[in-house]
Amino acid sequence: MLRPVPRLQDAPMTPTAFISARRHARRLLVLLVLALAAPVAWAQAPSDADVNRLLAASRAQTMLDTMLPQIEAMQQQQFAQLTAQRQLDADQQAQLQRIQDRTRQTVRKALSWSELRPMYVDLYKRSFSREDVIAMAEFYESSAGQSLLDKTPALTQNLMGAIQQKMLPLFTDLQKDLEKIVNEPAAAQKP
Repeated sequence: MLRPVPRLQDAPMTPTAFISARRHARRLLVLLVLALAAPVAWAQAPSDADVNRLLAASRAQTMLDTMLPQIEAMQQQQFAQLTAQRQLDADQQAQLQRIQDRTRQTVRKALSWSELRPMYVDLYKRSFSREDVIAMAEFYESSAGQSLLDKTPALTQNLMGAIQQKMLPLFTDLQKDLEKIVNEPAAAQKP
């Protein structure tokens, strides 16, 4: 006759076995906690100093400073377009000049490094890990990173010129199609 196989839960647990099982369970729990905490430790947020190092290495302030005159020139062009077809008297011209000056001051303040640096730091801290920020800073501090920064303005200008050349024939064709539509006599409406 076959005897039933004793199940583990039916066996009496000795004090030694109980202590061993508790140690084993505790070790598993510690390993689980460490495994879950590891990615958080690896993805540690960068400090303000880490981000400031990256911003300095990548010349973020210089780039912002070079953009400001371009933005001001675009604003001046917009003001000129708004007033091109209008005859303004001296009082209106003075008012317009005050608005232009106030707009320029507002833009300069809003886009100043002292205003934007805290935003940059916050966004970098939320977007990148400390490891990412340090790696980027090290790259921009390297000769290859400095070369990239030195050559990017010319590259951007060349890319814009190449894209413009590529788009010119497309716009020419679109202009012809548009002229055809505009120059066609309107179809007589049916009663």
